[in-house]
Amino acid sequence: METIMEAVHLMENKKTKEAIDLLENHLPSADEDEKFTIAELYIQWGIYPQASYILQDLLQQYPDESELRVMLADIYIELDDDETAIDLLNDIKPDDPAYIQTLIQLADLYQAQGLFEVAEQKLLAAKNLEPEEALIDFALGELAFSIGEYQKAITFYERILPKTNEIANVSINDRLAEAYAASGEYELALSYFQELESENPDTLFKYGYTAAHANRNDIAIKAWEHVIEIDPHYLSVYYELAKAYETEERTNEAYETISRGLSLDDFNKELYFYAANLAHQLNKNDESEKYSREAVAIDPDYKEAVLFLVETLKVQEKYDEIHDLIIEIKKSGADDPLYDWELARALDKRELFKDALIQYDEAYNRLNQDSDFLKEYGYFLTEEGKTEKAISIFTKYLEIQPLDTDIEEYLDRLIQSTER
Repeated sequence: METIMEAVHLMENKKTKEAIDLLENHLPSADEDEKFTIAELYIQWGIYPQASYILQDLLQQYPDESELRVMLADIYIELDDDETAIDLLNDIKPDDPAYIQTLIQLADLYQAQGLFEVAEQKLLAAKNLEPEEALIDFALGELAFSIGEYQKAITFYERILPKTNEIANVSINDRLAEAYAASGEYELALSYFQELESENPDTLFKYGYTAAHANRNDIAIKAWEHVIEIDPHYLSVYYELAKAYETEERTNEAYETISRGLSLDDFNKELYFYAANLAHQLNKNDESEKYSREAVAIDPDYKEAVLFLVETLKVQEKYDEIHDLIIEIKKSGADDPLYDWELARALDKRELFKDALIQYDEAYNRLNQDSDFLKEYGYFLTEEGKTEKAISIFTKYLEIQPLDTDIEEYLDRLIQSTER
């Protein structure tokens, strides 16, 4: 063992090549215990292929040593060769002391491959042998949680709590809180979150999210404010906190929160669009326009932001700017019949009636079942003296809205005017 200890000292002194060369030269004369120790060192140092060669050799000499088989399987997992690892583990017999741990490890491998039913079968076989083992309940809970079977996961997690509230550094209360929240049982989820008293930003964020869904904005706001205190760069929290403030009619605080979020994340179109909405509510029209333009600049086909900006410009009667905006977003490849409609309206307002007609016709190709569009289009055609076409459009409108007596009477007058 002196040679092995010398190699360890060389590695500790960052003489990696000398350490590895020393062990490689020693291997041919090493006994089984030394070979096993060298394999352990190779694993510790991340030299998996060399470790696997040693363990394969030892396994041939001692085929019933499950420890060698498990270690070798672990190496193949590190080398992304799950199939070989599974084959090795499946050779461990039910009477072996390592059998239950092997079943758990096999379940993990099958789960990674998406074979969830096979993974569950392995875990249930382990549970049949050790029905009170909390680790098996935990593995079953984690499997169910990972595939969205939250009620099943809850059953297994609740079996663990009387024994321990943490396994593998995972809080069982945290898992129960998440599982109940994912199941829509927000009040129950909230009770588990409240027991955690966590300072973890992720946990606090989920706590706030659950509280908001349970209509406890007071709790949500406190949780999310605390997230920002702990980690100001936790970007997801700003939007949610602002929403909670807005729900509580604390619009100024919502706006301040979104503005702070934007100072940290200035490429988030949703934040910009929400800031535009809040600014509009606070009569900050210049800021509202600025933020909506930023959102559209990030994503020219961000439909909600585009139409919001159009409405903002309409209020200010900036029809030239509406025209330029829609032309630009269409150039970028954005395509929506509502854009054609808004462009037609802007051209109409600018008294460019021929161009407006072209855009109304274009929009009609995809909005011919939209009653609001048809009504507006019909009136426009009437004003342009295109009575026959207007009659056709209003007739189509009444097929969709047969109870609109005003349009019915208007259409009758149009028809009578053509018969004179």
